[in-house]
Formats: sequence, structure tokens, C-alpha cells
Amino acid sequence: MEYDVSDRGIISPADRSRPLVRWTLGSGQVLILVLLALAGLGPILWLAKAAISQPNDIASNPLGLWSGQPQWQNIETAWTRLRVGPALINTVWIALGNWAVSVLVATTGGYALAILRPRYAKFVNGALLATLFIPGVISLVPLYLTVIDVPIIGGSLINTYWAIWLPAGASAFNVIITGRFFAQLPAELFEAAKIDGVGNFRMFTSLVLPLSGPIIGVVSLLSIIAAWREFLWPKLVLPDRTKQPLSVMLPSIRDNVQVNLFMAGLLISVVLPIVIFLLFQRYFIRGAGLAGGIKG
Repeated sequence: MEYDVSDRGIISPADRSRPLVRWTLGSGQVLILVLLALAGLGPILWLAKAAISQPNDIASNPLGLWSGQPQWQNIETAWTRLRVGPALINTVWIALGNWAVSVLVATTGGYALAILRPRYAKFVNGALLATLFIPGVISLVPLYLTVIDVPIIGGSLINTYWAIWLPAGASAFNVIITGRFFAQLPAELFEAAKIDGVGNFRMFTSLVLPLSGPIIGVVSLLSIIAAWREFLWPKLVLPDRTKQPLSVMLPSIRDNVQVNLFMAGLLISVVLPIVIFLLFQRYFIRGAGLAGGIKG
């Protein structure tokens, strides 16, 4: 039997053909997958178990696989008494606004820098890359001073969701990875469109956007998850508790409620992000390689 030398790895094909080696490799792969599954699903399963347990059960048997007497009413109690429902609606509203602004800025900015390529595109790209090295906490005070007294138009954005939506669009990371995706599109398509007299706006809406499903999925997932877990900025610009998202509301009530009800509130807060990730995971995995080498 002949083997292609170029296909050789740590274990040669001849060794792989041996029953003991095949069994060892298969068992090792299964063990690694089981450990990864436990590491990923373990905290979520424990949270679900704690959410339907009694406070005494959580303290006496924290590592138990199942609650002795499931308290399914904890979910309803957390939704109504802890006001998780209104906070969840606020969170969804904030996430949708973040998504819309982030996708709009990322696609238009990436299109301008990667396809239109003005003379100053290199300088803008350099400036965007430079902002990735600036810690977000440094810009916190200038950004807060901006939203309490908006330049030119005046007025304050405090206690409005615009104070969260507008800064969400200023994501250099999203613009850069979107521009990289657009730069990989076939140049012949744009040359043919220009020959046919297609304008820049129509080229963007009719040619670029239909081909941008993977990167839009990545930007959507990143923006929604970022909005879902953001704590400090919403706490600063939304002092009104009726407008605060789950990420701000739940920590504020942690010391005043029973632990099982608090876990039920946390469970409600993580269900939707998991569903969103499952829906967008195909696009995220396809576009994740575009972010290689960039850390934001």
C-alpha cells in the first residue's frame, strides 16, 4: 500500500490502520468532546437547576444533578415580582438599536473604505486600527460629557436609548472586519457594474449587501451580545430604573432577593442570547476568520 508523503502528520497512515491506535484515537476524541461539552454546558445546566430549586437545596447540595422538588413557579415569580419582564423588553430594545446602528455604520464605512477607496482611505484605516489599542475606559469620561450636552444640536441624551445606540455605531472593529470582507469580493463585479452605469448607492444596495450575509451575521451577533452584557455604560446614562436593561437591573437586586429567584432571573436573561447565537452561528463561523489578527 502506498501513502502520500504530503498527507503525513504526527501519526502516519500505517499507524492509524492498527486497531489499538484507532481505538485510542477514537476514545481520546470522545473524551475531549465530553470534557468540552461539560465545560460549555455545565454552568448553564447548573443555572437551570438552581433556578427551579429551593434556596436550601442550592446551599445543601450545590453539585446535585437535579432538584429534589422542582419549583417551576420560580420562573414566573422572577418574571413578575422581580420585574424581569420589563427589563428584558428594555434589553431587547437596546440590542435592536445597537444592531441597527452597528450594521449601518459597519457596512457603509466598510464599503467606503474598501470599495470606493478615497485618497484618505489609508489614513482612516490607520486611525481605526489605532483606536483598537485605546482602552475603552479612557474614552468613558469624554463620551459621557458628550451625551449630557450634545455638540451643535445641544440637549442631553441621558435617560434615552440614543445615549447607548449612537456610541455603539462607533466600533472600529466592526468597520475593519466588514471592510476586509468587502475587499475580498471579486473586483470584476464592480467594474462590470460601473460599465453598466450603476451608481455607488445602487451598487451598495443591489450588489454588495446581497453578498454580505456572512459578515452582517458576524456584526449582528457581536453587537447584540455586546449590548446584552454591557453594564457600566447603561448604568451611567440610564439612571431611571424603568429603562434599565437586565445587565444593570439584576446586579442591583442581588442582595435583596432569594438566591433561587435571582438564578431564575439570570436564566431568563441568558436564554435569548443562546438562541441568537444558534441562529447566527453558521454566519459567525464563516466570517470569524476575517477577524483573525485583530483584537478589539
